[in-house]
Amino acid sequence: MESLKQKLQQHFANRLVDCDEAHGELTVYIESEQVIPVCRELRDRFGFTQLIDLCGVDYSAYGSSGWETKQATEHGFSRARETMPQLEEVAEGFRYAVVYHLLSIEHNQRLRLKVNLIADTPIIDSVTSVWHSADWYEREAFDLFGILFKGHHDLRRILTDYGFVGHPFRKDFPLIGNVEMRYDPEQKRVIYEPVSIEPRTLVPRVIRDDSRYLQPDREIKK
Repeated sequence: MESLKQKLQQHFANRLVDCDEAHGELTVYIESEQVIPVCRELRDRFGFTQLIDLCGVDYSAYGSSGWETKQATEHGFSRARETMPQLEEVAEGFRYAVVYHLLSIEHNQRLRLKVNLIADTPIIDSVTSVWHSADWYEREAFDLFGILFKGHHDLRRILTDYGFVGHPFRKDFPLIGNVEMRYDPEQKRVIYEPVSIEPRTLVPRVIRDDSRYLQPDREIKK
């Protein structure tokens, strides 16, 4: 792992924003303008012939204080963990990131490549010309995060409906969505309407009327 890190730092020199290792995994950070040439060299010179995954990330409110652990909040119950500090510094002006997971079968090595994108216009070149497997991965990231992949031959939604409003994996997307759909038998088609569900805090009902919760001075009638 250390030798690969040294080779990458030496070969790409100033083109790397950062290169770090944690938990036995190597992560390389580059600028969005360098994604195509760097990916081609990783494939041709370093043997990373397979793109095994590509995903988007939304870092807005990352590590914030919205993680309550004691009680229900206005958004519902917490995820049962304490508030944690920022685990990874998010550069000012950047909100999204595209993460590429690469595999070299020849050298039995894995590599994570990460590219930060600005919040206003999350656009990056498509790597389908380097790895064909990026096709559906990039469509998924576009569908769920709204990240645009320039040069993709068929960039359209892949999981949500074509008329879907917004991108559901963005942190500011409402949990109940923006619209709901139903089939209208009179019009004989699917129609979209404003969401009729009202946001509410779900508080579980705890029933304690069985013998496990009886007071010591109470007797169970037989």
